[in-house]
Amino acid sequence: MRWAAVLVLGLAACGPVSPDRAADRCEDRARAAQGPQIGLTLGANSNSGPFASGSIGITSDAIRGRDPLQVYDDCVFRLTGETPIRPVRLR
Repeated sequence: MRWAAVLVLGLAACGPVSPDRAADRCEDRARAAQGPQIGLTLGANSNSGPFASGSIGITSDAIRGRDPLQVYDDCVFRLTGETPIRPVRLR
């Protein structure tokens, strides 16, 4: 019986996505399709002194050179079955 409840909750999480939520998620994916994402953190504290860290990430959409606007449109359609309700904001 417990497994049935877990299964029902799990399937509910896979249900339809609201158009606003889909747009938010797909904007993130479209931004990542623009090229490598680079992060750098520099700082210092009184316990360990100076520190630095960095990261580089790239998506398969960026590697393939996909148009970020098309990535957004395709993503929203895949999540909602509808065209986007607002234009993409790529900041």
